[in-house]
Amino acid sequence: MILVTGASGFVGQHLVRLLSGKGHTVRALYNSTAPDAALQALPGVSWMQCDLLDIFEIEEAMQDVEEIYHCAGMVSFNPRDKEAMLHFNAESTANIVNQALEQGIRKMVYVSSVAALGRSDDGKPVTEAEEWEENKHSSAYGMSKYQAEMEVWRGMAEGISAVVINPVTILGEATHWDKGSARLAKVVHGEFPFYTEGITGWVDVQDVATIAYLLMQSDIEAERYIVSAGNYAFKDIFTRMAGAMSRRPPHIKANSFMTGLVWRWNYIRNLLTGKEITVTKETAATAQRKTHYDNSKLLQALPGFSYTPIDTTIQRMADAYLASLKK
Repeated sequence: MILVTGASGFVGQHLVRLLSGKGHTVRALYNSTAPDAALQALPGVSWMQCDLLDIFEIEEAMQDVEEIYHCAGMVSFNPRDKEAMLHFNAESTANIVNQALEQGIRKMVYVSSVAALGRSDDGKPVTEAEEWEENKHSSAYGMSKYQAEMEVWRGMAEGISAVVINPVTILGEATHWDKGSARLAKVVHGEFPFYTEGITGWVDVQDVATIAYLLMQSDIEAERYIVSAGNYAFKDIFTRMAGAMSRRPPHIKANSFMTGLVWRWNYIRNLLTGKEITVTKETAATAQRKTHYDNSKLLQALPGFSYTPIDTTIQRMADAYLASLKK
């Protein structure tokens, strides 16, 4: 039996589809977001609602489980969610690890984030060796994923076979286009006019699922891997996405002063009206930073794997978003 947490989420649902397609028996966990009809119809997959903060529900969910893909996590850059996110991401992972230790599972793959890695001060590409530290560039989300990773590493020290992956910004088809990086399709389709000169890593959601699977099947353990197809400017990605949807690309450069105004206005609007914060201090700063990620360690570990070309990913994501508008 294979357990997938966060199975109805962005990465989780692609992983569940992959496992089902390969004939595996999967117990797919979700919390507040129930799977749609297509996910529920996948062969070999049984769905179970589970609160990962409830140790008794976790104990029930993990009966007869041999392998765990831990994809669940709270993602938010709203300051109001900081404490809840820090608690959930670390505590839920600790609960999974503790039960895995008790049951003696075969292996675990934890889907973390590059937000849990440190940043190089000399401008060199970030590698897996960069240790997380709290500074002006760190986020509450990054801290929560780092603390969750520490629970996984604790489990390794106590006997669990596990691997950690650190994906960069993930692109691909989604069920909910208002959440996470999938929301970029909605923003670009709305012809958002502004761009920044920031650079970051990008990767296909299907590649993340495939890599998690390949690492589970391998003899690799006690390692972490950056998962990135390549580093691209935000403007470049948004322009390619706009072209794939036949929309006008961003054409007004937003400097640090402008993005600063935007996140402050979003914060004030949230206080006054309760509307969701779409741009925060952290995301505004990220959009201005030029961060390159080194993906060579993973490619050396999995020599038969190759990343999906970014244009292929963007076209598939654009087609899926446009199709969702017709439903």
